[in-house]
Amino acid sequence: MEPDKIENLKRRRDPGKTIEVLFKISEAVGSTDNLEELYKVIHHRLDEILNVNHFYIALYDAEKDSISFPFHVEEKDKASESFLDFKSVLSYTKRVIRTRKSMIFYESDVPKETAEIEQKALGSLGKIRMGAPLMINERVKGAILIQNDRSARDHEKEDLALLNSISRHIALAIERKESEEQLAKHRRMLEKILKSLPVGIALVQNRIFKWVNHEMLLLFGYESTRDFQNQSTRMIYSNDEDFENVGQNIYQSVITGGTADYEIDLVKKDHTLFPVHIRLNSRDDENPMAWTIATFTDISQRKAGEKEKFEKEKLQGVLEMAGAVCHEINQPLQAILGYSELMLMGPESRPMEKKAIHSIKSQAARLDKITGKLSGITHYRTVDYPGNTKIIDIWGVGKDMEH
Repeated sequence: MEPDKIENLKRRRDPGKTIEVLFKISEAVGSTDNLEELYKVIHHRLDEILNVNHFYIALYDAEKDSISFPFHVEEKDKASESFLDFKSVLSYTKRVIRTRKSMIFYESDVPKETAEIEQKALGSLGKIRMGAPLMINERVKGAILIQNDRSARDHEKEDLALLNSISRHIALAIERKESEEQLAKHRRMLEKILKSLPVGIALVQNRIFKWVNHEMLLLFGYESTRDFQNQSTRMIYSNDEDFENVGQNIYQSVITGGTADYEIDLVKKDHTLFPVHIRLNSRDDENPMAWTIATFTDISQRKAGEKEKFEKEKLQGVLEMAGAVCHEINQPLQAILGYSELMLMGPESRPMEKKAIHSIKSQAARLDKITGKLSGITHYRTVDYPGNTKIIDIWGVGKDMEH
C-alpha cells in the first residue's frame, strides 16, 4: 500500500476524530427532519473516518418478509428496491438480520450461491463487508452495511464496533420517526372523528380558543376556524357579567371534580341568542384553566320541547281543576233548573216574571252544557281570541268527541 494511503488510514482511525464523528451523528439524530436527510449526514460523517464508497441501509419488513434499501451509495452499481422473498435469500445481509449480531465478511468467506444473490442485489461483491443490525426494543429493523471493493485491509475489526454504535443511532432515529408517523396518523384520525361529531368541540387555553371543530362554525354562524383561533371565549357570551360568572363557576367545578357542566344562552355571530349545554374537562389540578376541552351542544329543540311540555302540563292541570269545579257547580245548577221548572208549572205569573224565569232556565241549561263539555275534555285544540291570545275551543272539542 502506498505510504500516503497508509497515513490516510491512520488519520481516519484517530480516536479523537472518531469521537467527534459520533458526536455529530448523535446531534443529527435529534436535529434532522427526516430519515433520508439523516442517512445522508451519517454517510457524510462516516466518510471522514472510513471508506464508505459502498454504503447501504437495509430495512426488514416482518409482515412482507422482505428487505429494502431506502439509502444506498455505490461507486458504480445501484442497489435493487428489495428482496421480495426473504426466506429464500442466502446473503450476509440476511445473516446480520437473522443473528442480530454485528458481522464481518471477507470475500473468501462468502459461498458461491450467496455471492450470486448479493451480486444481483447489490452489484459488485467487494473484498470485505461489514454489517450491524438495527435493533429497536429487541426487534430487528434492518441493518447498516459497508463494503470495500479494493482492499480488505481498508477496514479493521475495530471498525465493526464503530458500525455497531452507528447502528444504534440509526435505530433510535427510525424509532423516533415511526413514533412520529404513528402519532401523526392518530392525530389525523382523531381530527377526522372530532370534525364529524355533531357537537361543537374546542381546545381552550386560559379561556382563549386554540382549536375548534367544524361544528363550532355551524353552531355560532362563523365561516372559518380562524375566526376562533387565539380569540377570547368572551366572543360567545352576551355580556361581561355572564362571562365572569361562568368563569368562576367553571373554575370551582373543574378544580373540585375535573369537569364542569352548565347551560347558558350564548350569542351567535349575528348576535342572536340560543341555549347551549357546555361540558369542560381538565386534567391539570394545579391550574385547571390552563388547558380545557369543551363541548358545546345546541339545546334549542330540547328547551322548546320542555316548554311545550310544561305548557301542556300546566293547561292539563287547569282542565282538571275546571272539571272539578264543573262537578261542584253541577249540583246547585241542577237545583236552579229544577226550581225554574217548578216556578213555570205554578200559578199564572205575570208575563215579565214568566219571561225572566224562562231566561234563567235557558242560561242555566246553557251553563249545564258548558260544564258538561269541560268535564268531558280529554284532548283539546285552541282558537284565536281577541287580544292576540288563544283559548281552548270547547265547542270544537265537543264536535270531535261526537264524531
